[in-house]
Amino acid sequence: MSETSDEKTLAEAVDALADRFRAMPQSRLLGAVPGHPSRAAAGLALARRLAAAAQAAEAARVDGGAGGAAPRELPDAGAFAVGDQLAVVGHDLAAALAALPGDAVVALPDGPATAQAVRADALRRLAETAAAV
Repeated sequence: MSETSDEKTLAEAVDALADRFRAMPQSRLLGAVPGHPSRAAAGLALARRLAAAAQAAEAARVDGGAGGAAPRELPDAGAFAVGDQLAVVGHDLAAALAALPGDAVVALPDGPATAQAVRADALRRLAETAAAV
């Protein structure tokens, strides 16, 4: 499967933010930001949201999202792992969305959305987190 422009844009945004987290010293990772006790916590919250979206998009591809299984929560592997966790789940989401038509319905934990809306939301949240950290 060839990489679409949308998939590439999402993967590039994920990589840029993941690299920022990987390059942060401990003092910066553990520093508080609005809405989170630390930058690492903000990154983990985003990674968990992207992971849930990736799982829902994959379920939509496999069985039309009818499985109804609750998403598995991404574990807290520590402040230094946040960049890697973000990269993995972000690329999982990009790949899962690339396998769906833009108008496919993805059953997210907070309500259904089209694949295109899931992609747009992920890009928006990536940009918001990048601005906050």
